Amino acid sequence: MRILKRILVFLASSYLVVAPVYLTYLIRNERCRGVNIYVNELPDFNLITEREIYGIINSGNPSITGTKLKDLRICDIEDRLKKLQELRVVEVYFTVDGNISIYVLQRNPILRVFAAGGDYFLDDEGVLIRKKRPGTPRLHVAGGNITVSQKMLNGISVLDTAIKKSVLKDIYHIIKYIRNDRFWSAQIDQIWVDGESEINLIPRTGNHIIHLGSAEDFVGKLENLEAFYTKILPLAGWDAYKRINLEFKGQIVCNKYQ
Repeated sequence: MRILKRILVFLASSYLVVAPVYLTYLIRNERCRGVNIYVNELPDFNLITEREIYGIINSGNPSITGTKLKDLRICDIEDRLKKLQELRVVEVYFTVDGNISIYVLQRNPILRVFAAGGDYFLDDEGVLIRKKRPGTPRLHVAGGNITVSQKMLNGISVLDTAIKKSVLKDIYHIIKYIRNDRFWSAQIDQIWVDGESEINLIPRTGNHIIHLGSAEDFVGKLENLEAFYTKILPLAGWDAYKRINLEFKGQIVCNKYQ
């Protein structure tokens, strides 16, 4: 009885080892029947489409469909897609029915950036993406004296320690706060960096500019400004001031129109 059990265990173990190997051999000798591509949909603007991805993986090569699976280098296809800064996640794999599946997640833009040399998006991980497609998503906008380094263009996040000093890092933290605050998300339209590399906010309501100065204690500055907005401006008038200066700690200095 013990011998029979050992034989059965041996056969079961052998099957578990041999079957996947044999199945893999059969699959890899099949010809690719098709390509399944999944791209997550962004709310109102897509950085890339399924058609574009299909064109990229087929460019300069024979059509993937009809090629033997063993002749297709999954790692090469994956590496080619990983070079696209529009994509945050890339996974490429064979399926048992003889297809190649490509699963990608687009980056999630939180800000549009107009800088010297181009039009970009900044995503929720601090990665800069060059804007390539037509269309304008509903995002806050930053512009002015903003420098984009080669490291940023290579896909290094502005939050990375490799980026020593950048106003974009400050803007990232400010815009994350604004987007998560119902009041400020509705009030602030644009961020402008002046010639002194100081930060200014342009509101949707009122004919004034909010001078933030540096990003230091920007949360406290905005809290003071919110109190000013709710208690003073309704009495003085939303167009009473041309400049509201928050750069001095605990103070709000306003310049009226003459």
